[in-house]
Amino acid sequence: MFGLKTDWSLDVLPRYFTLEDYEGGTARWCPGCGDHGVLTAVQRICRDEQLLPEQTVCVSGIGCSSRFPHYMKTYGFHGLHGRALPVACGVKSRRPDLKIWVATGDGDCCSIGAAHWVHAIRYNMNMVVMLFDNNVYGLTKNQTSPTTRPGFKSNTHPRGAFLPPLNPTLTTLSITNVSFVAQTVDWNPVHVYATLKRAYDHPGLSFVRIMQRCPQFTPMVFEDAQRDPSLILLLEDPKGVVADEAGTKIYKNRLAHDPGDINRAREVASREDVIPIGLLYANPDNPRYEDMSSVGVDVTIEDKLAALDKELGRFAI
Repeated sequence: MFGLKTDWSLDVLPRYFTLEDYEGGTARWCPGCGDHGVLTAVQRICRDEQLLPEQTVCVSGIGCSSRFPHYMKTYGFHGLHGRALPVACGVKSRRPDLKIWVATGDGDCCSIGAAHWVHAIRYNMNMVVMLFDNNVYGLTKNQTSPTTRPGFKSNTHPRGAFLPPLNPTLTTLSITNVSFVAQTVDWNPVHVYATLKRAYDHPGLSFVRIMQRCPQFTPMVFEDAQRDPSLILLLEDPKGVVADEAGTKIYKNRLAHDPGDINRAREVASREDVIPIGLLYANPDNPRYEDMSSVGVDVTIEDKLAALDKELGRFAI
């Protein structure tokens, strides 16, 4: 059209995401449940890192914590009981570009999903695995879990649990090719955020055990440590979890701990007089399975068919 400038172009502004861009459905956890704080921390990390919602995936199994994907406005997969990790590994093997967060519980991961837990740690695929440990099966209403402490009365052990509990942190540190193990407590949001952020930055599978309160069935489990900061052992190292002092100054019980020393990490993880929080172990150089499993993901369908025809042609008579 005469007089119309035709060489103009529209400058497209870069996308910027706020917390609302990562907030899914309204969380239906009980008031006072520690899951709320963890959810907020993950949403803040997504916002601070400006992760593309369409390239972020939350995977879970079954349990209270496993409702996590419903509350994130990203891609999500709410899987079967104990099967969060094989699903997450499958996603990562074919889409190594995606950012993956896994939410699992002490029952979901350490009981029915125990075999998948062991192999996922060994595969060391780049993702953050959050173990919500409240020492009980909460969603199915108060059954003994692998981390339940002796004497705790549940619907499955009305006279009290009698087996010693599993230590998920120590167990994970014993698995071949483990590359990142950390612990935190849900009642300290500053440390939760710093721990999960450090886990996100690690190039491999980051296993984070979160001591998480269940106000309905196990409100007393971590009550002493919550009321008495001296029962918390804060692990300190420049390469570890570096949290704002405003959130950690209450912890006078501190330990200089080198996260590169796996034997020392196992010693610290086995302590029962205190709850160690921080980074116990990290090795960014361990091999990652997706480096092998993702080979060929960019091959076209035509090339795949041609390769298949060539291979089958070897058996022609």
